[in-house]
Amino acid sequence: MAADAAEEIRGTAHGTAPVPLSVLDLVTVGAGRTATDALRTSVDIARLAENRGFHRYWVAEHHSMPGVASSSPAVILAHLAAHTDRVRLGSGGVMLPNHAPLVIAEQFGTLEAMAPGRVDLGLGRAPGTDGATAAALRRTDRLNEGADDFPQQLAELLRFLDDDFPDGHPYRRIHAVPGPVQATSPGGVQSPHRPPVWLLGSSGFSARLAGTLGLPFAFAHHFSAQNTVPALDLYRESFRPSAVLDAPYALIGVSALATDDEKEARRQVLAAALNMVRLRTGRPGLVPTPEEAEAYDFSPMEEEFVASWNSNVIHGTADEVRSGLDDLQKRTGADELMLTANAHGGDVRLRSYELIADAYGLPTPA
Repeated sequence: MAADAAEEIRGTAHGTAPVPLSVLDLVTVGAGRTATDALRTSVDIARLAENRGFHRYWVAEHHSMPGVASSSPAVILAHLAAHTDRVRLGSGGVMLPNHAPLVIAEQFGTLEAMAPGRVDLGLGRAPGTDGATAAALRRTDRLNEGADDFPQQLAELLRFLDDDFPDGHPYRRIHAVPGPVQATSPGGVQSPHRPPVWLLGSSGFSARLAGTLGLPFAFAHHFSAQNTVPALDLYRESFRPSAVLDAPYALIGVSALATDDEKEARRQVLAAALNMVRLRTGRPGLVPTPEEAEAYDFSPMEEEFVASWNSNVIHGTADEVRSGLDDLQKRTGADELMLTANAHGGDVRLRSYELIADAYGLPTPA
């Protein structure tokens, strides 16, 4: 087993946190704000995460959603790498069927060269968007075929990352650069290290595949809470030790928003829920303000959706959020909690991470 790879994956809990805490950033854009504003907030949150002992900071690939400016994870991660020094940076995730595996190997090899030893490559098999947009991305309308081919695409990507296609393979003489081939070239001094690969999922498919391959697994609890425990159980039952891990390691994405008072938390999560109502009914837009959400006339069906959605958002004061996170970790046995704060304003999101860090007594900058 590669001890350094396992160390990068596992992380360390700080303060009174039961497990390592991390951040998932959707680069949300609120009404009246710009993508530039959202990306500046991402830099601020990444710096806070680094200074307060959060283990990693991931961004997620989405497309054709006005309120989510994270369509190009590799570009955003390069930007964050230039503004941080220690926090792990990664994708949560790159949707592999949208891309050629060689392109992803090249992008993340480049990121690894920019931020050596602190890049994660999280991979998903969903499109991260609606069917029509997925068809435009993939230049095909055979979308199920892309998802079904995911294990083969993953195997190809791993071969490019490790530069180890066997003799006789049509890609044997093709190399992802930056990458290991530079270490074996005459005069080569390139590090052979590559980003750890994670599998992401919201059901059992990727859980089983991650377990079988001995890879770390990230589950999307924040939008598929009913499947969390079954998927984690399946991952652990399927796990086979690998060169990467000798035991399973699973994180879960969690919607969590802490504010200075409980009433404000309710206002903020209502606005985020309205954004989800619009997305799920084919009307994606910018994240509305709390005032707009309070004035909105929800239908009975929409009210039912909001109640169900917000039941899985841990929100309130810092102490309430800490208690909710502790309970969730005990219930799921997650090895790491990756927090995503969805709110209209970047200042609210930044304050949430600060409050949670304080509640757990995470390190403070010198």
